[in-house]
Amino acid sequence: MLRSLRLVPFLLLGAPAAAQEFPVRIAHAFGTAEIPAPPSRVVSLSFIGHDFLLALGVKPYALRKWYGDHPHGVWPWAQEALGDAEPIVMQGEIDIEAIAAMRPDLIVGQWSGMTAYDHRLLSQIAPTIAHRAEWGPYGAPWQEMLRTLGMATGRLERAEAEIARLEARFARIRAAHPDWQGASAVMVWAGSVGAYTSRDIRGRLLRELGFVAPAAVEARGSLNRAYVRIPPEDLSAIDVDALIWLDSGASVERLRTLPLRRTMRAHAEGREIYSDLMLSAALSHSSPLSLDYALDRLTPLLEAAMDGDPATVVATSRQAGILGREGADAR
Repeated sequence: MLRSLRLVPFLLLGAPAAAQEFPVRIAHAFGTAEIPAPPSRVVSLSFIGHDFLLALGVKPYALRKWYGDHPHGVWPWAQEALGDAEPIVMQGEIDIEAIAAMRPDLIVGQWSGMTAYDHRLLSQIAPTIAHRAEWGPYGAPWQEMLRTLGMATGRLERAEAEIARLEARFARIRAAHPDWQGASAVMVWAGSVGAYTSRDIRGRLLRELGFVAPAAVEARGSLNRAYVRIPPEDLSAIDVDALIWLDSGASVERLRTLPLRRTMRAHAEGREIYSDLMLSAALSHSSPLSLDYALDRLTPLLEAAMDGDPATVVATSRQAGILGREGADAR
């Protein structure tokens, strides 16, 4: 049943909504944020949240830079949406005093690592949205992150349209690749050999393509632990049908010399995908603005890795030089 948002004590994210009205109330891990009117000065503390705001046409007054050397901490896929805006760029720990000086009318902190103590102080400055308890600090699905921000900024209809568009694209990819459905896949950070579980935004992307996370990785994770280290002396947990190595470009030599990597089925059968800095960042943001770029690049790489023919070259793995001499010669 559709009801005015004014009449409900908090919003059940994911439920159908009527035309938006304010005030809006949004429940999160540390309470309920009440937003009295459409905000005009939004401070984003999430490492990836500014991408989601920009997808809604909201240019943050200030944002928290994650990594990279792009203007204003915004990666290329979101630069057009940023336009000529010049948000204040924060980096590092949450600086309560600096945020207070900005005089925001909304503070958003999904995917920020915000603590209850941080929230208590921030909520005295402006309505503050933290993560939902059931997702953990870094486990929110991209759909729900966007839906929350759509509600908070009065742009829920635009958020739902974008969710529908991208979910339709995922559905088309699944339909075109029946062999992916139920196959195992995992993304692993090459620098420290750490795997992302299905609670992580990267693991969720693979699940949306029809893959399943390896049980050995899932068993080591938890609500607050979506990244698990894999000991280099036992890589069996990540020996899957499609192994995606995320990298900044600095760990190629480490992959080449990782001793037991050459004993893996994924290596022998050409099922490894090397993800360079730009693709790794797009997958790690998994925002409405980065997902199209990520899917454009990742889909053909997965097709090559999953075609069942060890002689098929995964282009990025060859370019990175991780196929090995025998693999490079054979392919």
